[in-house]
Amino acid sequence: MRYSIYEMATYAFDPLHAFWENEKTQRTVAGVLIACFLAALLGIELGRQGLLPASIAAKTPSSHYAAVGIAFTLVLVLEVISFIFVLPCSLSKSVGKQLEILCLILIRNSFKELINFPEPITFTDNMIPLYQILSDGLGAFVVFVLLGIYYRIQKPLPKLKPSFKFRYIASKKLVSLILLGFFIGLSAYLAYCSAKGLHRFDFFSTFYTILIFSDILLVLISQRFLPSFHAVFRNSGFALVTLLIRLALAAPPFYNAGLGVASAGFAIILTLAYNSFCRTEPKS
Repeated sequence: MRYSIYEMATYAFDPLHAFWENEKTQRTVAGVLIACFLAALLGIELGRQGLLPASIAAKTPSSHYAAVGIAFTLVLVLEVISFIFVLPCSLSKSVGKQLEILCLILIRNSFKELINFPEPITFTDNMIPLYQILSDGLGAFVVFVLLGIYYRIQKPLPKLKPSFKFRYIASKKLVSLILLGFFIGLSAYLAYCSAKGLHRFDFFSTFYTILIFSDILLVLISQRFLPSFHAVFRNSGFALVTLLIRLALAAPPFYNAGLGVASAGFAIILTLAYNSFCRTEPKS
């Protein structure tokens, strides 16, 4: 029996999605996160006490606060995987998920500044880390609030014809599978660089760069099934949100929070404009 590319993408994507969303899987993953956080704390303490081999101790952080950054990084990795599986649902939901990830990245940046404080934590004369904590924390809070508004203003729009719906969703599932392949490849390469002591790249910045291209691909795919100008403009606008998020990740402290807030604000005004003028457009 011959299968179309749409059917193959669906048969490959759906079991993976079901496995990831399974309650047992989520509980197991949560347990692994807890174990990794405790193991990081233990490893850092053993390193401080000189109980680790020299080769491992050289790569082990000396501050217990680094374990917090490790924990948040793992949470972000899980959110990225969830984003990949949300992508076929709708472009609006995938943009919301990207903003959720940005919000968590800003929070993680706040906690990463803890390594500039002594243990136990005390107030120092160096105010720059404190300002950066406040900037990233406030930026994360504003994005969180704007994200709530963004989700609230989403409108249920008419659906595609059944003959188009399957192929459209299957096309987005194929893009999700490609992103999942990139995610696994980047993760493996980062692990290799860490093990060999090579220069490590910023995983999330690199992945968001890939997302820019994937969003453009989704715009082109959506144009095949939703050729109207308003739908194309909306989807292109969502791709611009991804670009702003990527710039926020690359920006220096203080500017990153501002760009993050700007990306969330742009997503809101784009959605409001589309809802006001194009209520009859089908949902993508």
